[in-house]
Amino acid sequence: MKERIDQAAEWISHAKAVVVFAGAGLSTESGIPDFRSPGGVWDRYNPEDFYFQNFLASESSREKYWQMTTEMYEPMKEARPNAAHQAIVELEVLGKLDCVITQNIDGLHHKAGNSEERIIELHGTALYVSCLSCKKRYDRDEIQERVRQGQKAPRCDSCGGFLKPATISFGQPMPDTAMRRAQDFTLSCNLFLAIASSLVVWPAAGFPLMAKRNGARLIIINREPTDFDDIADLVVRGDIGTVLEPFV
Repeated sequence: MKERIDQAAEWISHAKAVVVFAGAGLSTESGIPDFRSPGGVWDRYNPEDFYFQNFLASESSREKYWQMTTEMYEPMKEARPNAAHQAIVELEVLGKLDCVITQNIDGLHHKAGNSEERIIELHGTALYVSCLSCKKRYDRDEIQERVRQGQKAPRCDSCGGFLKPATISFGQPMPDTAMRRAQDFTLSCNLFLAIASSLVVWPAAGFPLMAKRNGARLIIINREPTDFDDIADLVVRGDIGTVLEPFV
């Protein structure tokens, strides 16, 4: 593994534009459960119940959604950045990081210290709530307090619209601005670093492929094999923090 880490370090040191693509494995190393694993949220709830269209159509679906998302939020709120997050911050400090494109909704890149303008949250953030009608934004803890006080499906106090965490649900359109920015950075980088992602959730998983086809080097760091290992210039297997910390 040392040879692979040294190779990654050499390529990064010579790269002019580095994009980091961060997946769910970063969150699990901070103690946030993998909701797809046995015993996770999707063992207790049916994902099909939480399609965006159902949220819009049914009060009971909205109530069930808020019950589920409250369970997910509590461990996120308490989580702290790990060594991998700090390594990504160090890449920015070194002047190597163009941006971090993250699939995670936990805000840990912000907590770690990456600049807000360098973080692209493809699937939104669980730290805020927004009104689907007037777009008013709320701090998540404010709305969670309403839920604790008995509001099963809270509504906007300005227009009465449906409130929903500012994340992307099944069936909900991907955010245009985030997708466009991610594509622009991907096409302008010469090294794309995909870390802690299984690379199976689309359209987000298309960015490593886009970078590779555009001539960038592709490094994949993950505990398990991915479908893109065969096209990567370098694959490193192991715990993400253990791999990232030494090569930075």
